[in-house]
Amino acid sequence: MQKIINALASGLYISYLPALVIPFKKNTGAGFLGTLLAVPFVFLLPTDFILQLVFLLFFWVACVWICAKANLPSNYQGHDNPKIVLDEVAGYFTAMLFLPRTWPYMLAAFVLFRIFDTLKPWPVSRLDRLPNAFGVVFDDVAAGLLANICVQIGIILIRAGIA
Repeated sequence: MQKIINALASGLYISYLPALVIPFKKNTGAGFLGTLLAVPFVFLLPTDFILQLVFLLFFWVACVWICAKANLPSNYQGHDNPKIVLDEVAGYFTAMLFLPRTWPYMLAAFVLFRIFDTLKPWPVSRLDRLPNAFGVVFDDVAAGLLANICVQIGIILIRAGIA
């Protein structure tokens, strides 16, 4: 069971790839790869409004449980093991909430999510300080929500002819 949990938490071990190139560094690019891993799975998400919400709620709970149970080695001493990238998947799924599954929206959500996840503006930074797996997952969820809000505002402005 532990091997399955570790495989899920690490994105089927995709998070190990950057550490092979840049050892002993937290910001190795594993988060980028974890987000990239989420992209094709967006097409499998429910399109119905309520089903999306229900799915995301269950997915967030599952992510917290899996990240709490993950036992992955890390050369980085700190709160958020960079080998855990399931939180990036949760964040990107959140960024795509209620958005069309087309490449312009997916790319905008991807870029904005990576920016917010990397820079950790408030409230992302606040949630990052939550203990244990809650902080690991919900800072990414908050970054995803910020990205989603920005894309939704962009859609409104484009439809209004302002942007």
